[in-house]
Amino acid sequence: MTTPVLEARDVTMRFGGLTAVRSVDFTVNEGEIVGLIGPNGAGKTTFFNCLTGLYVPTEGTVSYKGTVLPPKPHLVTKAGIARTFQNIRLFANMTVLENVLVGRHTRTKEGLWSALLRGPGFKKAEKASEERAMELLEFIGLAGKRDHLARNLPYGEQRKLEIARALASEPGLLLLDEPTAGMNPQETRATEELVFAIRDKGIAVLLIEHDMRFVFNLSDRVSVLVQGEKLVEGTPEVVQADERVIAAYLGEPFEGDPGEAEAAEVEAAEAAADATSTTSTKGDAQ
Repeated sequence: MTTPVLEARDVTMRFGGLTAVRSVDFTVNEGEIVGLIGPNGAGKTTFFNCLTGLYVPTEGTVSYKGTVLPPKPHLVTKAGIARTFQNIRLFANMTVLENVLVGRHTRTKEGLWSALLRGPGFKKAEKASEERAMELLEFIGLAGKRDHLARNLPYGEQRKLEIARALASEPGLLLLDEPTAGMNPQETRATEELVFAIRDKGIAVLLIEHDMRFVFNLSDRVSVLVQGEKLVEGTPEVVQADERVIAAYLGEPFEGDPGEAEAAEVEAAEAAADATSTTSTKGDAQ
């Protein structure tokens, strides 16, 4: 039996007259790595934003371990879901250690007066947070650069640092948005090993990624979004062999595609136009 960590039910997101995500059901179970793929404009990042409270879904609910999540990012993080972003969002002028410590804010109880007075309780919490941050830097291989400014790190290490900051909130589910974007093959392999290590710590992982090899090597299940709707879901082997997935990535119409009828109408119109043109040509020749 598998225990769901994340459950999204009938999630729909509209922007005016545009429906970016339509009636998507989605589940991530404990200890599972799930890949979310789809062509550009499929609604993947919009769906991610609905899961993490950046967007309030027009319809549907998102639950974490059976509790419906509030539509506030910091409360979603506090509940146990952390994320990274497609575009790196580190504090460039803060140190590596300071960036990870920022991620601890939802797990510390000290308030303004405690910070101002700097009493024994605050110092104890501060020490505990620093120790945990160093454990995470050791885990991702950046302990030796704790005092370096984030902006001075190589691109691949900045990606790792963002993951460490997300892990600092002690999540049960980690959402990774394009974790290998801009990476070279060596950095991609290192990220793959890191994601497996995160899963081995009991943290479920949901990732968006355009690198199909990376997704299929990592994922227990893969879900495909096309035009805001879930097209197919299954093991990497099942998804790779699905003709609808192949057609979606090649830009060809497939059965059930919302644009299939329109494509058929265009083809019929073109055929009629060709027939008319042929008839006209024959008439001219006669």
